[in-house]
Amino acid sequence: MNSSAPRRRWIALGVLVLAVLLVAVDATVLVLALPFISESLNPSSTQLLWIGDSYSFVIAGLLVSMGSLSDRIGRRRLLLYGSAAFGLASLLAAYAPSAAWLIAARALLGVAGATIMPSTLSLIRSLFPDDKERARAIGIWGAAATAGAAAGPLLGGVLLEHFWWGSVFLINIPLVLVLLVLGRKLLPESRDPKPGAWDMASVVLSLVGIIGAVYAVKEAAVDGPAGLGRWDVWVAAVLGVGCLVAFWRRQLRLPMPLLDVRLFAERRFTAAVLAALIALIGLSGVVFFLSQYFQLVRGWSPLQAGLADMPAFAGSTVGALVAASLATRLGYRRALAAGLLAMGLGLGALGWIDASTSYLLIGTAFAAVGLVEGVVYALSTTMVLESSPAEKAGAGRARARGAHGVGPARGHALVGTVLTAVYRSGLVLPAVLPAGTDAAARNSLGGAVEAAHHLPGASGDMLLDTARHAFVHGMSVAAFLAGGLLVAAAVLVWTLLRPRRDADRRTDGRTTDVSSAPSR
Repeated sequence: MNSSAPRRRWIALGVLVLAVLLVAVDATVLVLALPFISESLNPSSTQLLWIGDSYSFVIAGLLVSMGSLSDRIGRRRLLLYGSAAFGLASLLAAYAPSAAWLIAARALLGVAGATIMPSTLSLIRSLFPDDKERARAIGIWGAAATAGAAAGPLLGGVLLEHFWWGSVFLINIPLVLVLLVLGRKLLPESRDPKPGAWDMASVVLSLVGIIGAVYAVKEAAVDGPAGLGRWDVWVAAVLGVGCLVAFWRRQLRLPMPLLDVRLFAERRFTAAVLAALIALIGLSGVVFFLSQYFQLVRGWSPLQAGLADMPAFAGSTVGALVAASLATRLGYRRALAAGLLAMGLGLGALGWIDASTSYLLIGTAFAAVGLVEGVVYALSTTMVLESSPAEKAGAGRARARGAHGVGPARGHALVGTVLTAVYRSGLVLPAVLPAGTDAAARNSLGGAVEAAHHLPGASGDMLLDTARHAFVHGMSVAAFLAGGLLVAAAVLVWTLLRPRRDADRRTDGRTTDVSSAPSR
């Protein structure tokens, strides 16, 4: 496709936006369906966590590998193959007869999603060689990613009001069909002319390392302090960390590495990756548990809970669209650090929520936090992309998207660990509970609500009250922690992006502050 045809470029961008929406919607659409899946498939507490997170974990583990693969076989080709696989995996998930089947189907969706995502931003770079047009296109792409995440709970809530839980996966099918038809006609093909060999050992080390490390965090979160005594948690932690260290060292030795880890020596690149990762950890962890707060503490329907989450995602969409303008006015250093600081303060403010807090206050805080998150993510994505050579755009794209895959999973694990520990310490159980319900009540607020239904009136009400109070307290502590993490990230990014005039002095004798000036 001739990249000089402006109208065709922007239509092709619409196809890439559709691909982003496809993957982003699936990352959040399942949140409100989990109570219905629990009733239908009767998963254990561990299985329920893996149903929710296996998709994000697999995407995070394969993004770098699939980004490198797209550089080799062609970015459009991998996007179309991945889209077709995404549709087939959606069918498997929709009609899953058991929890294990659903976990496997969600993992397959993650594999397919990992093949789609590295191609989208890579093709944007091919379609928009002009810096200003590309910055605008990246803003639209970032807005689509957050809009898709916003549409997930809302669309899921609408479907769950009228259909069974499998319908949240079937909505992918028409999107896949449109993407396959339009993508074949409108998208250009591009690849690395000298890709080198695809190192399978690096692929395995990356996948096992990320999943092993995240498994250890997630399983420890389920059992709280007792989880630290489990042998499988320690095996997964040692295996995960060991594989990640081996992966890093292998990339330093390879002449054509799967991931050029030397880029982390550049402060601009490191600051961008850390900003995106920490912002998503903070936001996704708090938003995920606020969804439970709306349903299980305030008693709202799935649709109402989905609508309640909208200000955060709507604000994020707007933030992504205005990010380029802010970078032009303030410079990347000021815009990125200020965004992280504002986001930290906003998340900390959510820590004051209780069972009777007005939604007007919650929605306002949500919108403000989402707005600055959109700015942070769009700016960090642009910085990572522009740090990567054009011929390695797929791998660079994967690095930019990597935080988006790992961030939510780590956010759920980190915030979940804190919330679970505080919840259990504040929970007071009745003297007598039906067999098997005491463990469920200790594991989660949902389990306590279910246990309360099997108790006589006064005892059930007492359990509900203490469980809801303990959950809200745990959520507050977790929000304060997430806020503090974001404030610390703001200080770190400000330090990493400080001007180094001696190092940045150019041959003409002038000094360029590359950390605060808009990138070229």
